[in-house]
Amino acid sequence: MTDRPRLLLLDGHSLAYRAFYALPVENFTTTSGQPTNVVYGFANMLANVLRDERPTHAAVAFDVSRQTFRTEAYPEYKATRARSPREFGSQLPLLDRLLAAMSVPVVRAPGYEADDVIATLATAAEADGMDVLIVTGDRDVLQLVSDGVTVLYFYRTASEMIRYTPGAVRERYGLTPAQYPDFAALRGDPSDNLPSIPGIGEKTAARWVRDYGSLAALLKRAARSGARRGRSCGPPPARSR
Repeated sequence: MTDRPRLLLLDGHSLAYRAFYALPVENFTTTSGQPTNVVYGFANMLANVLRDERPTHAAVAFDVSRQTFRTEAYPEYKATRARSPREFGSQLPLLDRLLAAMSVPVVRAPGYEADDVIATLATAAEADGMDVLIVTGDRDVLQLVSDGVTVLYFYRTASEMIRYTPGAVRERYGLTPAQYPDFAALRGDPSDNLPSIPGIGEKTAARWVRDYGSLAALLKRAARSGARRGRSCGPPPARSR
């Protein structure tokens, strides 16, 4: 612990989905038929992280809808995802009431995802001298990791979390957090319906970013290679170490 203020930012939908699928809805229903597994699981996860991390400030970010600036640019974004179960959606207003009772601010921004809100708040808070903790189950947030920003990433269950610092990101992927977006662009993301470079998996994507430094450098190398051969070509093979 330090004397610096600590801001805890939680990805609301990520936690809520974890709770929904971790706890059988048939075991958490009121006498009136209202499902409560999301509320119960979310409250427990929040209480645990508040107890363990002892932040001085906290906020929860939620998605507004699936229509964002990303779907405007790429309509197929998340197009393969099924709609949320009715039992899930009926509990979101209850989460707002729970967080209001706990005096935890809720932040939403139309046209943006919770990740965008978290990135904005984390960047501003770090610039103001705060330590930032981000709780999520979305790996894309790893690009925000820095000396002042730590990601607590849900692993497998709602109670297992990996603490990602810059060193932990490098140990896991062999990359810096700043290189993570280029790695993700090459790898793609089936859960978001984002295609990868054909035939490229995580290991190759990470190796190419390590070897060439960035996606931009990789594309320049591929363009030069194609020009020399007089034809277009795909990304060059990674240099051997």
